[in-house]
Amino acid sequence: MAALAASDARAVVLTPAHQSPTGVVLAAQRRQALVAWANERDATIIEDDYDAEFRYDREPVGAVQGLAPDRVALLGTVSKSLAPAMRLGWIVCPAALAEAIAHEKDLEDRGSPALDQVALATLVQSGRYDRHLRRMRASYARRRATLVDALTEHAPQVELHGLAAGFHAVAHLPDSLSEPAVVSAAGARSVGLYGMSRYRSSGAISPPQLVLGFGNLREGAIAQGITTIRDLLHDHR
Repeated sequence: MAALAASDARAVVLTPAHQSPTGVVLAAQRRQALVAWANERDATIIEDDYDAEFRYDREPVGAVQGLAPDRVALLGTVSKSLAPAMRLGWIVCPAALAEAIAHEKDLEDRGSPALDQVALATLVQSGRYDRHLRRMRASYARRRATLVDALTEHAPQVELHGLAAGFHAVAHLPDSLSEPAVVSAAGARSVGLYGMSRYRSSGAISPPQLVLGFGNLREGAIAQGITTIRDLLHDHR
């Protein structure tokens, strides 16, 4: 918040329910401080609620938009919950921004496909969308559990964080390991890994961390992948 307050920014984009890529949830006191900043600065908070439907062992986290509907533009999408090809989303925004947002949408693509909107509306109204979410939540929970179990068995010194929601977790590697070396060696074994350094503006490789996605992998592939690279995740000192 100190850096934000020291800037001239009039808008901020964040993912408070499940931050990408760290997976943390924005704490209540920081939410209040953010709203106070927006009120003082006459600024807009852009809340990207991209995967809040998929929470596993905790209660859903409320949106910041509920704290300050006149300051927050809440973004949602079904590209995560249904399919990436379903390019439908929405913005719940302050009334003062509605006309400008509609104008920009019109300039961008003249509106979203009508047939896709009708299909989605039918899913929602029939209750099938909710049933789909429940089924997929259970499926992703199994994949998440497989990842946790595989690391617990083969690399217990690796700590996992950001597991409360979404489709990825952050693995904290032993400090003695080189993040780029682990990623490179895993790639040579046909296991794709993403280092946290690629998400850092500085590109820093320390502390060594991996962003492990499990959303598009079956349980067997997750377990096999961790087994294949287990020796790369150990502190050999």
